[in-house]
Amino acid sequence: MFDLGWSELMVIGIVALIVVGPKDLPVLFRNMGRFMGKARGMAREFTRAMNDAADEAGVRDVAKTLKTATNPVNSAMDGVRDAAKSMTDPTPPKKSEGLKEDPGALDAERAENKQKIEASAARAAADRQKREAEAAAKRAEDAAKKAEELEAAMKKDGEA
Repeated sequence: MFDLGWSELMVIGIVALIVVGPKDLPVLFRNMGRFMGKARGMAREFTRAMNDAADEAGVRDVAKTLKTATNPVNSAMDGVRDAAKSMTDPTPPKKSEGLKEDPGALDAERAENKQKIEASAARAAADRQKREAEAAAKRAEDAAKKAEELEAAMKKDGEA
């Protein structure tokens, strides 16, 4: 991590012996060991939390999928296994699987639904605009009444 050799550690030890003293040096090393243990524990906990977050995000699933996709032999064997399973499966396929009899029927149904949605959206927009116009007209009437009241009050003050 820090790339310290034996000579650097020896210099650090001698400086620590001179600065701290021989009496307190074992206590210092014990406290340093505890600190390093706590730091390593925190690093392990952080790594574990990051791995858990990656698992929840599906990173391992994506990595597994990529690994499977890059291995063509396993992919081919999976295809063979699926084909053999479908051949030996006695249950017939469901009616909902595969193409419908008339693919154009879906288009007409979708077009009808689209028209219904557009009509209801246009109706809602018209209703909203009507409500907004009524609210604006009411605010204009209120403002006109307030202006008339203020003008009448000014006239009374001018006469008095």
